[in-house]
Amino acid sequence: MEKANWSSPVVGFILLGLSAHPKLEKMFFVLILLMYLVILLGNGVLILVTVLDARLHTPMYFFLGNLSFLDICYTTSSVPLILDSFLTPRKTISFSACAVQMFLSFAMAGTECVLLGMMAFDRYVAICNPLRYPMVMSKAAYVPMAVSSWAIGGTASVVHTSLTIQLPFCGDNVINHFTCEILAVLKLACADISINVISMGVTNVIFLGAPVLFISISYVFIIVTILRIPSAEGRRKAFSTCSAHLTVVVIFYGTLFFMYGKPKSKDPLGADKQDLSDKLIPLFYGVVTPMLNPIIYSLRNKDVKAAVRNLVTQTCFTQ
Repeated sequence: MEKANWSSPVVGFILLGLSAHPKLEKMFFVLILLMYLVILLGNGVLILVTVLDARLHTPMYFFLGNLSFLDICYTTSSVPLILDSFLTPRKTISFSACAVQMFLSFAMAGTECVLLGMMAFDRYVAICNPLRYPMVMSKAAYVPMAVSSWAIGGTASVVHTSLTIQLPFCGDNVINHFTCEILAVLKLACADISINVISMGVTNVIFLGAPVLFISISYVFIIVTILRIPSAEGRRKAFSTCSAHLTVVVIFYGTLFFMYGKPKSKDPLGADKQDLSDKLIPLFYGVVTPMLNPIIYSLRNKDVKAAVRNLVTQTCFTQ
């Protein structure tokens, strides 16, 4: 493990990744590469159909298109770096590149938290107040809602990235992670990080606690409304319009809470396994979730399936 000169500021970092498990690197390179290609293809197709198919020009699919674009941006901010780390024995990254990667990852994650809350509100209005839906969720409402999601996520990321890069890094320059994950970078600072810790706690409440509470309350009202529908067919149709979003929410937040809420092992013999799981769980969160989103929405939504079929048919006939 390298140490930077204590009298000199760190100008770059070394990303450990899976360097302690070389046998896993080739396997994970192929696996992550295939997943990344599926992410680009699946989310790219969803963006195309939501733009090209007039039947999908509704608030729900507008938010879905934003979610797909966000997933592409989020994975692209980290996956190429991860793939490179699997092929490079000694992966280094400059301080500025690390800051950019930190900003993009944090901004995309924060935006997705807010966007999923916006999508829950859309489903609440559609099911609980269907007669008012065209007025409440007009274009003048849902476009600013999506824009504000990006703005809030970006603003929070600017704050945390700025607080992090202002810290002095004058000791260990080895990041025990695949990417410049902000918590891993903060561990290397040779100064008091209490302000960073407090701000991260506040951000967790804003981006995790508040959206989860809002989504939970929305779905309580949604479920109560659905159960009041007299016919079984009506209940099934109503639930089908929000089941995909609910599945995505459970996977997204479930992985986040498991990642940050699981207890740390106190057994020294299990330190290596703990360290490996601490790296692989965020990898699951960052790659598997964006890969599953288009699959879930395609399988559970007949409008999306029909739009994809039309797109494929038009493409084949054009050729």
